[in-house]
Amino acid sequence: MKSTISRRDFIKSSALASIPLMLSGFPLFATKKSTAQFSCNDNDKILVLVQLQGGNDGLATIYDANQYTNLQAVRSNIILPETSILNFHNEYGFHSAMQGMKDVWDIDCLGIIQNVGYPNQNRSHFRSMDIWNSASSTEDFVSTGWIGRFYDLNHAAYPNGYPNTDNPHPFALTMGKIVSETCQGVNANYSLSLLDPFNPGTALVSAEGNIPANCFGDALSFINNTVSQTNAFASVISNAANAGNNLSTKWNSLQTELAEKLKNVARLISGGLKTKIYVVQLGGFDTHDNQVVDGATTTGIHGELLRELSDAICAFQDDLNLLNVNDRVIGMTYSEFGRRIRSNAALGTDHGTAAPLFLFGSCIANQVLGDHPEIDTLVGTEEGVAMQYDFRDIYATILKNWLGLNDSDVGNVLHPNVQILPLFKSNCISCNTWQPQISGNVLACANGTYLYSAATPTPCSTYNWSVIGGTIISGQGTPQVEIQWNNGLAGSINLIQTGY
Repeated sequence: MKSTISRRDFIKSSALASIPLMLSGFPLFATKKSTAQFSCNDNDKILVLVQLQGGNDGLATIYDANQYTNLQAVRSNIILPETSILNFHNEYGFHSAMQGMKDVWDIDCLGIIQNVGYPNQNRSHFRSMDIWNSASSTEDFVSTGWIGRFYDLNHAAYPNGYPNTDNPHPFALTMGKIVSETCQGVNANYSLSLLDPFNPGTALVSAEGNIPANCFGDALSFINNTVSQTNAFASVISNAANAGNNLSTKWNSLQTELAEKLKNVARLISGGLKTKIYVVQLGGFDTHDNQVVDGATTTGIHGELLRELSDAICAFQDDLNLLNVNDRVIGMTYSEFGRRIRSNAALGTDHGTAAPLFLFGSCIANQVLGDHPEIDTLVGTEEGVAMQYDFRDIYATILKNWLGLNDSDVGNVLHPNVQILPLFKSNCISCNTWQPQISGNVLACANGTYLYSAATPTPCSTYNWSVIGGTIISGQGTPQVEIQWNNGLAGSINLIQTGY
């Protein structure tokens, strides 16, 4: 597939390494690491965040046949009958309402990460969701969201001067009335709230003419600028909605709010909207009571929510596949915490700790990553599922392998000690990021021929070598070149290693 890249894009997505040499056997100095970082965050990848508000009960979402007896001992009033569980992989099964999610698994488009949370779990809805949105630690209070900081790297002046020629489309959309805090940047929230893509709404400028040079005038100017910006973005959104399409027949039987939101997301993507981040929300997961119907545990509030979630994701993935945009879109569910291991007497569960997280999309590795919780029949009433994976490592992997940040910028957005997880199919990783180095002999003899290599070659890279004081004999455009040095005093090799 052909693609074009501007000079600005080229500079942002390239890295330069240089190795100076002293000829005739006298070294000038040794191999030098470049301080330039490689990044390819101008790709066309899209991330859809599905927030499950209230704290989803992971132990009632995914079952392990090996743990069923022990789970029944601590959840006898809410556990599903074993015969109703939908087996999907080895000993694992979904809640009986999750046929849609099983269908996504069956088409190789679903990844499950077990026991996701963070150290020192906070069980307050508000504080815990703040931690998930900001990607902060429990101890730190951060006013920006992790997606907001991602955009701040290159658009710190936002909203001033936006939209513009280079960025005519919204950076993020929250499908609902309130923008998501995960998109909060230093100056403003990068997300716009959207209810109806066909009628995103426009507003009148608050005042015209001379604006006073005082606090009131400053506030009025801000409102006017915001209104003008919103109106400009509204036109782009409605154009995409009218140009887009939905092809999946699975939408026909779905009348839920989440299905409508994801259907609109698919339509906007197919209509050419360049928005990279979409946020949708599904509430109701705070199931302290009546999580199930007494005596009919396959029914109840939680089962209805899981059905809405899995059916909507299934239709969304089917639509992406039919629209032929599936290789550009992934989705991720998240919730502020899981529920406690023991059920309560009110046919419900209380605030817990870790829970499973879903990733969906054609580029997601079809796997269950992590161990299913082992259930102790003597577990205390306060105990939740222990954390195995820090949610910030999932964020880091998405930022690097999907949205295309380099390691340094991932550390700046999150923290420098994140771990990259195997979440993507190998042929779908956006690009690799590195500080380029050249390996080879720095003690070169005049008229001698030597091999020099990129120290970190990758399949998605191109290589442009240049030489001072010598001639490239072979290998231009590859990770390794053969160079013959002239009869001079010194020389140098330069490498621009670029990836997309």
